[in-house]
Amino acid sequence: MGFTVFILIIRISLLLILASLPVFLLVELLLRLAVPGLPGALTILGTAMLLSAFAVLIIAGLCGVFKIIVRSALDYFSSKQRVQRRLWFVQAKQDQVKRLFYFKTRQIKYVNELNRKRLLTLNNRKHIRSLSRSIDKDLLSIKTKLPGTTYLQLQQDNARYRNRQDIEALLKLQQKISTIV
Repeated sequence: MGFTVFILIIRISLLLILASLPVFLLVELLLRLAVPGLPGALTILGTAMLLSAFAVLIIAGLCGVFKIIVRSALDYFSSKQRVQRRLWFVQAKQDQVKRLFYFKTRQIKYVNELNRKRLLTLNNRKHIRSLSRSIDKDLLSIKTKLPGTTYLQLQQDNARYRNRQDIEALLKLQQKISTIV
């Protein structure tokens, strides 16, 4: 049934409703005039017209809903829609893979950066320890040439700079010791 058929059904229903109103008015007029038998038959006719109008509207509405449901179900299971849904699924999967790739690369970069910093810190500590040992050897080699307080001060500076992990101060201390020699 097309759209124009539904419009015609609605018009017929409205005409039945409008036609039942004069019948009910005629029943009232006949009751006031005290005509026997005819008002009862006309009341049944008016009621039947009214009920048939509502029944036609309800049946047309249900048929329309059923038709829309069937059309939607057929459209949903059509090959075109299946292909479209499959395409959307594949696109969603590709987007998910792209997002996963992006976050995995960020995670790998983050872990690599943490490892690089950890290795750099370990390497710096190793170099600071070796520089401090070198300074200790230099101090031992010139211990006899230095007064006791200067030697102790230089040794304390070496220990303090090593504990603070201050490589620049250790380099300056090493230059200072080399200039003393």
